[in-house]
Amino acid sequence: MNLTNPTKENLAFILEDLANRLDVVNRTIMDVEDYDLSKYEDIKFMYDMVVQKGRLTALETQAFIQELRTVRK
Repeated sequence: MNLTNPTKENLAFILEDLANRLDVVNRTIMDVEDYDLSKYEDIKFMYDMVVQKGRLTALETQAFIQELRTVRK
């Protein structure tokens, strides 16, 4: 999948994959409607970091989710 274009479909894929990778229990924080496409590059950057790192510690996961909240609408 080509995630270079900031589309709603790509954003939905990224958020769903992040929710799975981070074992997010409260999936409502990953609702695509709560994110603005103007923040796509920021979210994609964070996504790429998680994919590259692989497994995150519990503390890293918590910090990542907190950072993700800062780019929500």
